Amino acid sequence: MKKLFLLLLCLLSLNLFAQEEGKSSFKRNEIKGNALFLVLGTFEATYERLINEESGFGISLHVPFTNDSDINFSVTPYYRFYFGKKPAAGFFVEGFGMLNQVDDYIYDYNSNFEDKNETITDFAFGLGLGGKWITNRGVIFEINAGVGRNLFSEYNENRDYEFIGRGGITVGYRF
Repeated sequence: MKKLFLLLLCLLSLNLFAQEEGKSSFKRNEIKGNALFLVLGTFEATYERLINEESGFGISLHVPFTNDSDINFSVTPYYRFYFGKKPAAGFFVEGFGMLNQVDDYIYDYNSNFEDKNETITDFAFGLGLGGKWITNRGVIFEINAGVGRNLFSEYNENRDYEFIGRGGITVGYRF
């Protein structure tokens, strides 16, 4: 009985050592800003946490700082799966959800009249594609695009908000 207990204890300790060696070390946090949206008059910042070398999850906040846009804000959590050789880099696919709020307007094309009808808050699910490149010093360059569908607002022939888009040219840093 003592020999069996000793053998079992040795096997468990070997298994624990094997788990320690398999861990890979790379930086797992990223902060990014969407340069394309900045040029267009809106602000989008993103934080991403890498789960392992092939996947990560993150959240983006999009807020316009001009009155030219119907969009009030959007918050977008996402999950990405990477196919590149470097950890969490290269081609990726993503699934996302987006809480978005837009101002809906009524247009009268005969008199060129425009009036704010209501503010619509909705949630969308969508899919996206993109590519991420990272330097040895941790600087990130990323291009992505995706489309989703709003779930809760009724479709109206005067409304353009049944489908939403997501995309950008992003620059950031991995730490």
